[in-house]
Amino acid sequence: MDKSELQKVLKKHELWLQGLEGGEQADLRYANLRYADLSDADLCNANLRYADLSNANLRYANLCNANLRNADLRCANLRNADLRCANLGDADLRDADLRDADLCNADLSNADLSNADLSNADLDFSCFPLWCGTMNMIVDIKLVRQLLAHVCALRCDNPEHLEIMSLIAPYALKSHRAKDLGLE
Repeated sequence: MDKSELQKVLKKHELWLQGLEGGEQADLRYANLRYADLSDADLCNANLRYADLSNANLRYANLCNANLRNADLRCANLRNADLRCANLGDADLRDADLRDADLCNADLSNADLSNADLSNADLDFSCFPLWCGTMNMIVDIKLVRQLLAHVCALRCDNPEHLEIMSLIAPYALKSHRAKDLGLE
């Protein structure tokens, strides 16, 4: 998709978001947006399924409620992006920069986050993948504590689990979610 076509889609989408005449929801399914500069773009509720956004600049983009299922976001710059309630299921986010991104309530099921940087990202209430696709993911201590808090909230009578809990509980209790999980 060339730059002028993309600008037309973005303009119509902006009108659609405002409820104005001539507006149309952005349908960028399967679009080739490699290396596109979409920084600060408002793509809230846009359909970007299977879009190729590899190496795209989506810094500060509004992608809340966007459908990014199966999208290729390898090496994309999503720093400070608003991805609240976005569908990122099965998305390829390898090596993506998600620092300071808002991923609250985002669906990351089966997403490949290998080598992605999620430092200071907000993942509260997101569907976070626990599989090999999160290998070498870069995180901060807030997410580590949050994951440990969830481990401590599991019910398991196995003595080994109880031993593990006693070791990680001091860190888990520092999580901002400890109270919500009944750990305090």
